[in-house]
Amino acid sequence: MQTGPDGALWLTGNAASGAGSLRLARQGGEVVAQAWGEGAEELLEGVPRLLGAEDEPEAFQAHHPLIEETRRRLPGLRLGATDRVWDSLVPAILEQKVTGYEARRSWRDLCRRHGEPAPGPVPLGMRVPPTPRAILSVKDWEWHKAGVDGQRRRTLLNAAAAAHALTSKEKLRLIPGIGVWTTAEVAQRAWGDPDEVSVGDFHIPSVVGWALVGHALDDDGMLEVLEPYRPQRQRAVRYIEASGFRKPRFAPRYAARDYRAI
Repeated sequence: MQTGPDGALWLTGNAASGAGSLRLARQGGEVVAQAWGEGAEELLEGVPRLLGAEDEPEAFQAHHPLIEETRRRLPGLRLGATDRVWDSLVPAILEQKVTGYEARRSWRDLCRRHGEPAPGPVPLGMRVPPTPRAILSVKDWEWHKAGVDGQRRRTLLNAAAAAHALTSKEKLRLIPGIGVWTTAEVAQRAWGDPDEVSVGDFHIPSVVGWALVGHALDDDGMLEVLEPYRPQRQRAVRYIEASGFRKPRFAPRYAARDYRAI
C-alpha cells in the first residue's frame, strides 16, 4: 500500500481472476475507485467491504471512558475487509515471533523478488504480493536472504499448498504452524471480524491492560476485561489503538535480528 503524490491510496492484490491494482481517491464526500489488471473487476466489487460499508459499529457499546471518547472523536472508524485471505495470510505468518521491522523487511523482499510488477500507472516500484505458486518456488537460499527462518518458511509452504481451501478460521487452523494468533490476524484483515482478538500477541494484552485497568495483563486477563464487549471485542481493541494511548515503557525495545549475511 502506498500513497501517491496527489494523496490517492494505492493497493495491490491477488484476486481469483488475477493480479490487480486499486486506486482510491476522495472527492468531496465520496471515494472514487479505479482498478487495473486481470483482477480489476473483483477489486472494484470489493471496495464497499474494504471501506467498511458492511461493518456495523452502531451496535457497539462502550464500557470505558477512553473507548467512549475515541468513538466520539473518530466516528468514521470502521472495520474493513479485503476478502483476500492469501494476501493477508502471508504477512501474518511473517509476523510470527519477530519484530514488526523484521516482518516488514521480509515482506518487502518477498514482494520485490517474487511478486509481479503491479499493473496500471502505479507509484514507482509497487509490486503485487507473491502468489501461492510463487511462494512454492522460492529456493532455500532466497528464504535466508529474506530473513525468514525455517519454522515460518515451512508454515508458508504448508499454507501455499492448501491456499485454495483456506476459506474459514477452522480450515486455517488445520495448517501446521497456524495458530490462534495468525488466524485472528487473518480474520481481522480479510474478513473484517469485529470480535476476533489477537491472543498470543506480544504487545496487545499489555496495552489493553494499561488502557482499561491501569496495569499489564496476560492473555487470560485481557480476555476477561474485554468480555463485556463481546461480540465486538476487536473493535474495542481498535478504539484503544486509535486513541493515541501509550503504555509505560520499562525496558529497551526488543532488538531486530538480521541473519541474512550468515
